[in-house]
Amino acid sequence: MLVELGHFALILAFGVAIVQMIVPLVGAHRGNIGWMSLAEPAATVQFLLTAFSFAVLTWAFVTSDFSLQLVYTNSHTDKPMIYKITGVWGNHEGSMLLWMVILTLFGACAAWFGGGLPARLRARVLAVQSSIAVAFFAFVIFTSNPFVRLEVPPLNGRDLNPLLQDPGLAFHPPFLYLGYVGLSMAFSFAVAALIEGRVDAAWGRWVRPWTLAAWMFLTVGIALGSWWAYYELGWGGFWFWDPVENASFMPWLIAAALLHSAIVVEKREALKSWTILLAILAFGFSLLGAFIVRSGVLTSVHAFANDPERGMLILIILAIFLGGSLTLFAFRAGAMEAKGVFSTVSRESALILNNILLSVSCFVVFIGTIWPLVAEIFFDRTLSVGPPFFDAAFTPFMVGLAIVLPIGSIIAWKRGTFERATKATVGWLVLALALGALAYAMQTGNSALGPVGVALGVWVVGGAIADLWLRSGRGGFADRLRRITRLPRADWGKATAHIGMGVTIFGIAAMLAWEQEDIRVAQIGDQWTVGQFDFRLDDVRNEQGPNYITTLADISVWRGDRQVGDLHPEKRFYPVANMPTTEAAIINGVLRDIYVVIGDPQENGGWAARVYIKPFANWIWGGAILMALGGCFSLTDRRLRVGAAASKKAPKAVPAE
Repeated sequence: MLVELGHFALILAFGVAIVQMIVPLVGAHRGNIGWMSLAEPAATVQFLLTAFSFAVLTWAFVTSDFSLQLVYTNSHTDKPMIYKITGVWGNHEGSMLLWMVILTLFGACAAWFGGGLPARLRARVLAVQSSIAVAFFAFVIFTSNPFVRLEVPPLNGRDLNPLLQDPGLAFHPPFLYLGYVGLSMAFSFAVAALIEGRVDAAWGRWVRPWTLAAWMFLTVGIALGSWWAYYELGWGGFWFWDPVENASFMPWLIAAALLHSAIVVEKREALKSWTILLAILAFGFSLLGAFIVRSGVLTSVHAFANDPERGMLILIILAIFLGGSLTLFAFRAGAMEAKGVFSTVSRESALILNNILLSVSCFVVFIGTIWPLVAEIFFDRTLSVGPPFFDAAFTPFMVGLAIVLPIGSIIAWKRGTFERATKATVGWLVLALALGALAYAMQTGNSALGPVGVALGVWVVGGAIADLWLRSGRGGFADRLRRITRLPRADWGKATAHIGMGVTIFGIAAMLAWEQEDIRVAQIGDQWTVGQFDFRLDDVRNEQGPNYITTLADISVWRGDRQVGDLHPEKRFYPVANMPTTEAAIINGVLRDIYVVIGDPQENGGWAARVYIKPFANWIWGGAILMALGGCFSLTDRRLRVGAAASKKAPKAVPAE
């Protein structure tokens, strides 16, 4: 009975979404206050009904209700509770229901916290947001219903994909969805602005918190996925340019460009059309990501489904919303007159260059991701675009972005000079070049990647610190330090995010340039040396886990006469899913990770073993955490909170005659 109630709630939410899509939009056109005000309670009811439906599905997984087909195909009674819960979104149908919960949650938040918005704009934003919900409610109910029953419930289930039975990946999809779906709010604001034919500084301020929240969640989601790939897949890498990785990275890049572009709209009322276009494209890339993950047209270890028919339906949704909004943009773009005038050397010009670099880098990733599909459809050729292409084509734009970022964040608005920026950063530039030269002199190889990464990382971090110091004004050291602590949180957020980017750049370059690797067949009792560390394979044994059988190795690690630690890499086998997984063992450190993987038994009685020494690996995710924290700091600044932009109450709409 509870399952049927959950199903009914989903259908009822679909009906509410249709009403919310139509009535407030017509009311905004006619100036009818009553019709426009319907949007707010409808958004709340829509969210509550969808959340109830999701809670019912979660309860079915927790109680192992195998009368539901979805529970049967993605759960098992022996599975730990955390993976029973995460099994709810570890599949296509459940993940789409989670998508709907987040989509309706953002719509409800716009209703709850959008009191500072003009009545017409708020009604149109909520109506556009609900139109997205209508499309996905229809998709879920008619093609991906999570509440399908089995006539004869089996005694047990098939279990969840073993790769998904991991804490890192348990939280990775929800954060990604918060980012993906969060960009729908920027899209709704853009389309609502196009309908009204007006974009001003207040609009730029209203759209920024939603974009910032989505970007922040995407940052966390991408970092969690990278961290999971690092320790779970056993390849020793953190990024593989997998199509699904790229699917989340593309909207992240566009969202970063949108954030910086919206600042220009807010401060100078310039780049209006460009900012609207970025808001449309950001959500378009989110929908493209949903298509890649669920269609199966591109091979990925992260894909939820392999169903081209349902993937095509998502592609149709993408075409409708992207095509419709771009058509509206083509008619209305001329009305988005820019008011701000600025010189070539100015903060506005620096932000334009920032946008160009981010947008072109996103286009490069898009071409590399989609080209194998294009080649197969139109040229009947099977191609594979791998890391060499992405590394060669993408890296120069990120290097350029890192070079211009410190200067661009310091140059004055409207009309600036390089003198002020160079005075504030010359010391950091000298330090960055000196440390880069030192790294080049100390390294044993001839690669420039490490030294360049050191120089760029120090330059970006130093530029962010210099920007804060410059904002402290003049006076003694203690006075300036005191004023820095009183700077607005948005300033601290920007600096923290930029510092995080510099830390990540350094971590990536250092790990790729100075990593040490050893692959061998080791007998029990064998000892070998990698870098400054000695390793000994002490034992290999089989053990029984909660729902798997594991081959567990004991490897002791020494540095001279001192034992650093014991590592226990595993090779697991899940009988129900009939699938093996690799569990790397890692000694984490601030300066390096010791990473060990045990492989299959060999004919001579030995075991395949891989050892990596990965310098500064954790700086990659530490930088991502700092970037997300920067977004969080900015969101807590009252000037950026939703509705805080309104300096006075929104004018009342004229009632219909």
